[in-house]
Amino acid sequence: MTMIGRRSLLTVAGLGAAALTLPATTARAAAPVPAAVPARPRPIDLPAPTARRPVGTVALHLVDHARQDPFAPAPGPRELMVQLWYPALGIAGRPRAPYTTARVAAVIETALPLNPGTIGALRPTARTGAPATPGALPLLLLGHGRKGGRSNCTALAEELAAHGYLVAAIDHTYDAAAVEFPDGRLVRSALSDAPEDWDAAEREEIAARVDDLRFVATELTAGATARRPGLPGADARRIGVLGHSMGGAAAAEALRRDDRFLAGLDLDGGLFGSPVAELGLDRPFLLLTSLADHDTWSRWRAHQRGWGRQLRLGGAGHLAFTDLPHAAGPGELAAHLPAEVYAELIGTVAPGRATELTRAYTRAHFDRFLRGRPSALLNGPATRYPEIEFRWSRGR
Repeated sequence: MTMIGRRSLLTVAGLGAAALTLPATTARAAAPVPAAVPARPRPIDLPAPTARRPVGTVALHLVDHARQDPFAPAPGPRELMVQLWYPALGIAGRPRAPYTTARVAAVIETALPLNPGTIGALRPTARTGAPATPGALPLLLLGHGRKGGRSNCTALAEELAAHGYLVAAIDHTYDAAAVEFPDGRLVRSALSDAPEDWDAAEREEIAARVDDLRFVATELTAGATARRPGLPGADARRIGVLGHSMGGAAAAEALRRDDRFLAGLDLDGGLFGSPVAELGLDRPFLLLTSLADHDTWSRWRAHQRGWGRQLRLGGAGHLAFTDLPHAAGPGELAAHLPAEVYAELIGTVAPGRATELTRAYTRAHFDRFLRGRPSALLNGPATRYPEIEFRWSRGR
């Protein structure tokens, strides 16, 4: 790593944060966020799920009245926006879901930076408000990178939903690049790009994220949200947690702290902000990485007690596990960033292939540990996926 550095890349870089971690001379100057994006670029279709089952999605506004928001400028309960994806009974008459709101898209486009209108041109497969299949589904809690957002891994979430999971992606308020609430409030990230004490900042941020994950798990399985008519059901006995970058670090700490979570997965996140690297985990945990190694990963391997794998996706950049590569070309991201920075963030693997690989190994992991469906993908290299290198394994 040259211009960004391994710590900031593996901790900070989420969709909407990459440019903010660069030196001021290389990042495009921030501009006021417009109320709407007038440009109408050609639609960018995200890869459709590999299962033909229709997918529905719905956004939830949840309030944790038992907890004060640690980052809000004024005292008040913690408020979150959560996106659910789930297998649907049908999609007749249901509109295609937007990738995110126009105002949030504008924040992301300015921060990365991408040409205006690029994020709004991304088209998911899911349909808004489609009726959910009956019954309790295995639940996957999905976290974004630092200054990212809940839409960052939409293609992955839709794939998991099409294969029978309820996926809940959380906007970590005041951490996410921007969160738009139903009443029109737009809450921007309040996190420093250069905190005086990175260790303390990461501990505070991870603690808030873990509390968010645990609250959402409770709401969807046993809280008032679980009893709302029309929402998909979540199985309290089958919960997994995953995330990209700092979302992966939070997934590890959530797994350590909450026995309800049966398995975890980290998409290229350094294990900062918690004692996981020193203590290891007693439950299954998968690292899917772009780098060959990182000091927090090597310490975790030395202490891991449960099943574990570290797999490297050759040619991947840090953001290759998200939807960003699908927007990078049309949005001319390479024209706005130095070549070496673009390579570190996007890598050389084709966007569709990166999505295919991320989906395959994520699904194999949770199918095994939440549904009891073993997969040879987790046992050793696969000829159809030569880009995946087995860096380390524990357990069979």
